[in-house]
Amino acid sequence: MAAEYILAVDQGTTSSRAVVFDKAGRVCGMGQKEFEQIYPQPGWVEHNPMEILETEIFAMRRAVREAGLSSTDIAAIGITNQRETTIAWDARTGRPVYNAIVWQCRRTAEVCEQLADTEQAKMIHQATGLVIDPYFAGTKMQWILENVPEAAELAEQGHLRFGTVDTWLIWHFTGGKRYVTDVSNASRTMLFNIHTLQWDEELLALFGIPRTALPEFCPSSGILGQTDTGILGHAVPIAGIAGDQHAALFGQCCFTPGMAKNTYGTGCFVLMNTGEKPVLSEDGLLTTVAWQVRGKTTYALEGSAFNAGSAINWLRDGLKIIEEPAEADRMALSVPDSGGVTFVPAFTGLGAPYWDMYARGSILGITRGTTDAHICRAVLDSIALENCDLFYAMEKASGTAIRELRVDGGVSRSAPVMQYQADLLGCRVLRPKCLETTAMGAAMLAGLAVGLWADEAALGELWHPSTMFDPDPAFTNREHDLARWHQAVERSRGWAKETEF
Repeated sequence: MAAEYILAVDQGTTSSRAVVFDKAGRVCGMGQKEFEQIYPQPGWVEHNPMEILETEIFAMRRAVREAGLSSTDIAAIGITNQRETTIAWDARTGRPVYNAIVWQCRRTAEVCEQLADTEQAKMIHQATGLVIDPYFAGTKMQWILENVPEAAELAEQGHLRFGTVDTWLIWHFTGGKRYVTDVSNASRTMLFNIHTLQWDEELLALFGIPRTALPEFCPSSGILGQTDTGILGHAVPIAGIAGDQHAALFGQCCFTPGMAKNTYGTGCFVLMNTGEKPVLSEDGLLTTVAWQVRGKTTYALEGSAFNAGSAINWLRDGLKIIEEPAEADRMALSVPDSGGVTFVPAFTGLGAPYWDMYARGSILGITRGTTDAHICRAVLDSIALENCDLFYAMEKASGTAIRELRVDGGVSRSAPVMQYQADLLGCRVLRPKCLETTAMGAAMLAGLAVGLWADEAALGELWHPSTMFDPDPAFTNREHDLARWHQAVERSRGWAKETEF
């Protein structure tokens, strides 16, 4: 019998996961393992690259075992990953020369601020579709070259390898035989020209990144190599790659221009399919390559809010007023509203449309009557409110009104957040039956490559809505709540910037 299962590798910010899907798109097995978050200094975030690799292999093996399968039952592997996180290693040994610098890390904020004031800023936006921010991989690579002597030595010798997490995993999964990335991940480096679909020589020179230290390109859907037998016990084709948010857009079957999804995870990431031509935004949105399938490149507009689920985790781990995320819903619904409290979850700055690396979290409107329940309600409300800024900018740039929003990620399980989002946007919010849309997107890309599914029409049949949240016609607080939100955002901006008092 031909293998009819896909193993999706879903390497995230806080854990490594793997999911086995069958031909009907059903989850058959899952593995997951958390790994350490490293904070060397305020605003710095790192991961141990070897721990990323080891936990992912653990998750892959567990998922296959839980599904009751062997590696010979797996038709292909699809990989999706936390984006922008940057790893540098020695090509001769595969050993990392420094910890992975995570997408959330703000260590290059000063460099980015200086660069934003130069003539190159417009060129960078035009070529890459990005804004200048520590979020992206380019300045992370530059920092490693300038601050890790071994990296500079390896670069001179031609032995340095840079990669986002997909590249790091594929390198090790294939025993160092394949050094590749796809265009969705490359478009998050601030070194990739989204028009020519190549590394941009002018940008490489600007950041001092040698071309030899960057991977080659492969399609988002296509067989690119096989795993070493030591990974799963049998060589399995690797046939799909996409950054996590791009994979979620694909997994939500947003194949038509104008379709949009929002992943409510650690942060919130709104993507809208814009078709075969890049649409540049003047309001802080990113233009990104969504995927490249069968020779066709699809672009998307993206708005990123850095903190969403992390704000709920802060209620649990920082304030310790809840013991599990679901408790935040119960507490929030125990009060009619936030009691005048507004929360801005700018723990690591503000993303689109503000791109303020010095903004910090704030709670405003506290009185003697404020309770834990009001704080919980304000935190949940903030997740929906911050997304409104992204949607309005997206509609303006694309000239397309968002008619419905497909949602996924852990926070999409929160009915209060989803209903408030529908009320604020005035459009239907759809939560699918399968919330593993990021992993599903990676599986779909791999399955297309090996013929498990014929085309996008066949994939569309796998997507089924579970819950619909329609705007409440009795909701009248939209203008008031957004005005309060914008007031609070302005007060949080620039807070961490050094000022003489």
